[in-house]
Amino acid sequence: MKYTRVFADEEGETHFEDVEVELELVDFAPPASPLMLSRFKPATRYAFCMFPSGWFGDWHPTPRKQVFFGLSGEYEVKVSDGERRVFGPGSVVLVEDVAGKGHVTRVVGSEGVLTAIVQLED
Repeated sequence: MKYTRVFADEEGETHFEDVEVELELVDFAPPASPLMLSRFKPATRYAFCMFPSGWFGDWHPTPRKQVFFGLSGEYEVKVSDGERRVFGPGSVVLVEDVAGKGHVTRVVGSEGVLTAIVQLED
């Protein structure tokens, strides 16, 4: 399984990184059959967020380290090194650029974007 990480380097420039998550066969919920599971990570809370069609967020850092799970619609993120990526349903994006230049986010397409956000420990 892969997800995308948005982070700031020592100079404050923001970048994307593709991160591979290792899954292993686990007897997670017996008597159900074993399934593939990653290691658990600590989290503090979650919310759902709707970005309306046409929404634009100019340069900003994330308010805290958090994971966005794309549920519907598409959005584009631009990092300060100039790279842009579009994320949609099924995407997983770890945003941890709490300092530095931040990123730009905009909804693309004619529908809004629905995400689930899980906030992580600092």
